[in-house]
Amino acid sequence: MQADIHQVADGIHLVHGSNTNWVILTDGDAVTLVDTGYPGDRETVLASLSAVGSSPEAVTAVLVTHAHNDHIGSAEYLSRTYGTPVYAHEAEVPHARRDFLHQVTIGKVLQNAWRPGVVPWAVHALRSGGTAHVPVTEPRPFPGEGALDLPGRPVPVHTPGHTAGHCAFHLPDAGIVISGDGLVSGHPTSRVSGPQLLPTMFHRDLPGALSSLDAFEALSGDVLLPGHGPVHRGSVREAAQRARERAA
Repeated sequence: MQADIHQVADGIHLVHGSNTNWVILTDGDAVTLVDTGYPGDRETVLASLSAVGSSPEAVTAVLVTHAHNDHIGSAEYLSRTYGTPVYAHEAEVPHARRDFLHQVTIGKVLQNAWRPGVVPWAVHALRSGGTAHVPVTEPRPFPGEGALDLPGRPVPVHTPGHTAGHCAFHLPDAGIVISGDGLVSGHPTSRVSGPQLLPTMFHRDLPGALSSLDAFEALSGDVLLPGHGPVHRGSVREAAQRARERAA
């Protein structure tokens, strides 16, 4: 699969993999990679780094919005092969290690198989490694408060609900929010486009996911880079409000 890359701003690229996104932040020769797609997206991840003039060796760190398989598919590979540190919110670290797994179950998917788009999505997820065992051996919590000393200077923002340690990343100087699965703009199982929460079956704690929209509303920015769906341009605050309205 060819990498589908969108340059959003200088040094900031959103990459569409197979039903999921990741973000490349560059600063000179150094890179921060936010999420890594499904296990089956590995070659596309590597190709996307090459396409922006970089390489896996240049990745200073992998940041994890959350530890579902469609977001950490190549995190352990990069860590093991290139020594790349993998960071997540402290509440997500044990999830990334697979001390436990909070991910939609096959049973829950079967219960929702009647919904439009669910069966094709599930087939794709299985083929892409959605049920593979891909723990990160040594995930690390963020080293401190505020902006991380990494390319892009991302600021972690805890947005629990989708998972307990789900985390967005704010790029205040660029007016950009990397929202992971806490606020998306589309999904193969959704019949609407634009700002929204993922369908209920995907959230560990739906009331928590709704509450975390407050955190998104508080972030300044006019570009949203979601874990699923296209770039959303417009007030992030208004995007979060729209998602809340749709969920209601």
